[in-house]
Amino acid sequence: MPAFYSDDERAAWNLAESLVRQAREMMREAESALETWKVGKEMNRLRCARRGISESDAEIRWSDSAAAKNALTNNSFHVGLATMYFGAASANYSRALYLRNRAGLH
Repeated sequence: MPAFYSDDERAAWNLAESLVRQAREMMREAESALETWKVGKEMNRLRCARRGISESDAEIRWSDSAAAKNALTNNSFHVGLATMYFGAASANYSRALYLRNRAGLH
């Protein structure tokens, strides 16, 4: 929005922008956790292959490891936070638009 009609509209817009930045940061954290999971899974697969352990057994071992569980938990947690922040940002963008339309009527 290039111009604001009121301080309330500006505040709602700025809060929405701040929440979007926070949501994006949470998504980066979620992506990092997912990458940790993928790299760990591949390293485990290679380690098991050197020991003669089948890929299916390697997958079972990886999925049961604390590292895999932590990575997936972190991913889910940060995706949940990002969803919350995006929702809050959406509400504040709507508030800013409402305030703009309301001010335009007067």
